[in-house]
Parts: sequence; C-alpha cells; structure tokens
Amino acid sequence: MRILAVDHGEKRIGLALSDPTATIASPFKAIEHVSRLLDAAQVANLAAENEVGLIVVGQSFDEEGKPNLAGRRAAKFAEALREQTEIPVELFDESFSTQDARATVIELGVSRKKRAGHHDSLAAVAILRSFLEARK
Repeated sequence: MRILAVDHGEKRIGLALSDPTATIASPFKAIEHVSRLLDAAQVANLAAENEVGLIVVGQSFDEEGKPNLAGRRAAKFAEALREQTEIPVELFDESFSTQDARATVIELGVSRKKRAGHHDSLAAVAILRSFLEARK
C-alpha cells in the first residue's frame, strides 16, 4: 500500500510518496498553497492518481504537547482532505521535519545559495520516514 505524506505549510505543501510496499519514502512534489479546499482537492486527486492507500498529514506541537498554530492549520487541512477523499487520513507528529530536511540538504553538500530553496517535499519525506519507522 502506497502512503502519501503531507507537510502542510503556509506557502507550499510538500508531498512524499512511499513505494507500493510502504518501506521507501521518496520526495514527490510541492504544490503552491491556494486555499484549503482547493489544496485538499489537489492532494486528494494526486493520491487517487498514485493509488495511495493512506494519507499522513504532519502536525506540529508546542512544548506542552498541544498543537501549535501550524499544527492546528494542519488539522483543519486534514479535515478538509477527509471531505475530499475516501482514502483514510491520519495526523502524525512532524516535530523537527523541516530541520531534518535542512540537515539532509546540508549533508548532501548542496551549496548555501541553492540551499535557500524549498525543502517542502524533503520535510514530507522526513514525516513519512518517521511514520514508517513508528509502524514497525
């Protein structure tokens, strides 16, 4: 079963896709944020086109373990996504996924100038990897 991971950001939504055995996470794409409903419809369509069996939306939390502003936005996005598709949608703790993505880009030796680009799909890969590890 393929799994689609979503890193919901204010400007872009990063997506990562697993292989059919749900063991390997790969960057898929980043889409520009338009509106919650249109974004959810676009993600739902991409999930259907790629025969996804589960959608995982990253959610961030504050120091007290409560969803922060970005986490609440992700929860609202997940709810909109559930209304757009029959594919199950789960929230998953995405703590540090963006930092992990930045570290990965640095490890790969990407120059500082190119590093300033978007890491949305890599953040989604970090969410998906964490999710797959947690399922083992």
